[in-house]
Amino acid sequence: MNYIGSKYSLLPFIEETISSLVGTDLSGIVFCDLFAGTGIVGRAFKPRVKKVISNDWEYYSYVLNRNYIGNHQDIADKDLYIDSLNSLEGVANGFIYNNYCKGSGSGRQYFSDENGKKIDAIRIQIENWYTSGKISENLYFFLLSSLIESADKLANTASVYGAYLKTLKSSAKKALVIEPAVFSLNDNNHEVYCEDANVLIKRISGDILYLDPPYNSRQYGSNYHLLNTIAEYKPFEPKGKTGLREYKKSSYCGKRCVLDSFNELVRDSDFKYIILSYNNEGLMSLPDIKKVLSNYGEYHMVSKEYHRFRADKEENRNHLASKTTEYLHILEKG
Repeated sequence: MNYIGSKYSLLPFIEETISSLVGTDLSGIVFCDLFAGTGIVGRAFKPRVKKVISNDWEYYSYVLNRNYIGNHQDIADKDLYIDSLNSLEGVANGFIYNNYCKGSGSGRQYFSDENGKKIDAIRIQIENWYTSGKISENLYFFLLSSLIESADKLANTASVYGAYLKTLKSSAKKALVIEPAVFSLNDNNHEVYCEDANVLIKRISGDILYLDPPYNSRQYGSNYHLLNTIAEYKPFEPKGKTGLREYKKSSYCGKRCVLDSFNELVRDSDFKYIILSYNNEGLMSLPDIKKVLSNYGEYHMVSKEYHRFRADKEENRNHLASKTTEYLHILEKG
């Protein structure tokens, strides 16, 4: 997914930094990805560690991580279910088509009419299978993840769901085909949560706590509201031109409260190492971060300059923007 703040391009930097702290053998490590997003970092460490604890309070993120992190053994017949979903005809009375497609009269055009109808048909079928007991919880989240990622690729937006484009771009005209959300297999059980990070931190513990909170005032609940709508698929009254839903507002997106929330999180954590990803455009300053972390143990910082990917422009979903600097703030808690 083309996701704000994705750490995909920075994974080697993150992995090298962690190896310098604890060595290359991570088989006994409990690794926590507390602001997981699409789960890129947790997925990278899942095959190497004893356990991944993954959390994000956005429900679409929970769905993705429940599949990519929570599912760790093969699921029988999963590809047959994918084929069955792809064979469905679209429905004309579903929530996505009625509220987020132009042909319904909603005025919104997040998806083509055909894809909106198909998303509804697939989402309804997945829920029917699950509530009737035909599919397991593991298969349910695998199928939901596959739908969310496949639908996102065809969204008629410039990247996020804060607005839709007036005319359908070429990628949005393509027919929806569900691609399986492939997860890695191993023998270890993992934990996946959908909670406020500052609340959950009081109940978990481990070796490495990786923190990648929002950097700025843009709320993920509004930027990705339609993914939550597909994931939850519960009726509500969409608001305004963009069809926004009610969403949770993170204290990490507020200049006045971010530092207090961060301090509380570090204070309440029961992990030997804390690693904070934060770039040079964030709400918290470098001196403020250093001051907070230094209160709780031995602190140091490493950085890497890199090209950031920005929102697409018509067909180019990923094109290079200006350089930015990513800082990894490292605390060995005392």
